[in-house]
Amino acid sequence: MSDPGKMSANERLRHDRLTFYKEDIERIDRLLAEFLRLSGAKCALLIDKEGHLVTRRGEVRTIDMDTISALVAGSFAATKEMARLLGENEFTALYHQGTRDNIQLSLVGDRTLLTILFDDRTTVGMVRLYANETARKLSEIYGEANSRTTPDPQLDRDYGNSARRKLENLFD
Repeated sequence: MSDPGKMSANERLRHDRLTFYKEDIERIDRLLAEFLRLSGAKCALLIDKEGHLVTRRGEVRTIDMDTISALVAGSFAATKEMARLLGENEFTALYHQGTRDNIQLSLVGDRTLLTILFDDRTTVGMVRLYANETARKLSEIYGEANSRTTPDPQLDRDYGNSARRKLENLFD
């Protein structure tokens, strides 16, 4: 994947707005289901960094997904700022421990947050072990999706020039 700091505006937009097709979501869902089976966690959510739910697997109870997704993204953004203040680029994992439930957040491919809800049926060590492997596999899926959706640079230029001519004609 390209260095996000050295991308053009168009490349950056494509990088930040990766499009998932039905087949991608099916692969991601299978991967999350396997993660849950191996780790013993209750639920796995994949949330983009803006706070939108991409997909979920496992026990969801009566959790308001929109609210939890927004709060997870906000929590991770705040943690990123704390990391910056401490001289780190960012923290890639975050763990919240409760009396009954725990949450593990892992940054995946600089795009999404793998959010795992678990209780005392498993351990944080098991969750982290399988979360790292799952994050690696998710990054591979993102790479494949990104290469599939990267248009031809000549097409980009042609489209931009055509749009510019149309706008000029419209306002002449």
